[in-house]
Amino acid sequence: MVAMNIQFDTTDFQEKLSSCFRPWQRSFQFWVRAVDIYTGYKVFQLRVGFEKNVQKQEAMWERQHEFAAEKIYNMCSDLGGFFLKVAQIIGKPDLAPAAWVRRLVTLCDQAPATPYNVIKAVLEKELSQNVDALFERFDVDPLGSASIAQVHRAKLKGDKKDIVVKVQHPGVQELMMTDIHNLQAFALYLQKMDIKFDLYSLTKEMEKQIGYEFNFLREADAMDRIRRFLYESNKKSPVIVPRVIRDIVTRRVLVMEYIDGTPILKLGDEMAKRGISPDGKVAAIARQNILKSLSLAYGRMILKSGFFHADPHPGNILICRGAEVALLDYGQVKDLPQNLRLGYANLVLAIADSDATRAGESFNF
Repeated sequence: MVAMNIQFDTTDFQEKLSSCFRPWQRSFQFWVRAVDIYTGYKVFQLRVGFEKNVQKQEAMWERQHEFAAEKIYNMCSDLGGFFLKVAQIIGKPDLAPAAWVRRLVTLCDQAPATPYNVIKAVLEKELSQNVDALFERFDVDPLGSASIAQVHRAKLKGDKKDIVVKVQHPGVQELMMTDIHNLQAFALYLQKMDIKFDLYSLTKEMEKQIGYEFNFLREADAMDRIRRFLYESNKKSPVIVPRVIRDIVTRRVLVMEYIDGTPILKLGDEMAKRGISPDGKVAAIARQNILKSLSLAYGRMILKSGFFHADPHPGNILICRGAEVALLDYGQVKDLPQNLRLGYANLVLAIADSDATRAGESFNF
């Protein structure tokens, strides 16, 4: 019995020791990879300067971006956590080279899943109930796992409809804050040595916004608010917003209705299974309907309400029957005051009219 107690104590000590060193290990991995990518670009800048042909220069830049994109992809994929958020942010057409976007857009929901026994422990601690007593069924394998949480399909006792249970990865907040602080240090170096742009303020805003995502009570309130606005101010909501199961929500657990649909990145594969040509008329109509639904939803949220879903990456968009669009994950939201909404509306109209003067005056309050 004494020997067993010693073994348990030793195991516990090893786990605590590993937990203490994990932030240092992540920091080391980040800096090794970040310096490698940065140095690669600096060496390339010297090399491309010897090429005088503009078209050849552009081709060389494209190859360099593709080479760097693979390294960035591997770093984000291997480290996970906050770096999946980084991939989501820079993997947008207006924020990064096209080669980066093509490679990083597939990293939306590829975080490693937390084992079920750990998830079960989190659930029972947060809900103060036994999982078997609360749920009629709880799928062990998650529907998906992202940087902060993973989601499981389940069914409550005495209920006929399926639900989704979102559970936060334990310890993720501390690790992500470590990652953000490393990125902030790198941003400070870049803006001092290379890039004449305030990258540091951008990373500080990321820290503030991502900090909100760890509180699922806040997310539940945001989802309820946007759902009420879209469903009550329109004859038919342009997008589907999941209904929150309010009496089973904590800071680390969020329960909502299950929405049956296909992730937008897998829509092409789903069409192929059904024999629908991606270049055909049916696919074109579906794309138009999806774009219209998202445009209407965001137009109304931003311009009419001012309170909007602020994380529309592909992993948060489901396509349901009849090309209906479901918008998921309300951890990132923004609340715009009226003067900013008016400025944005004026900017959109000015761009539509190709009026450069009006565009420049849009935010002169």
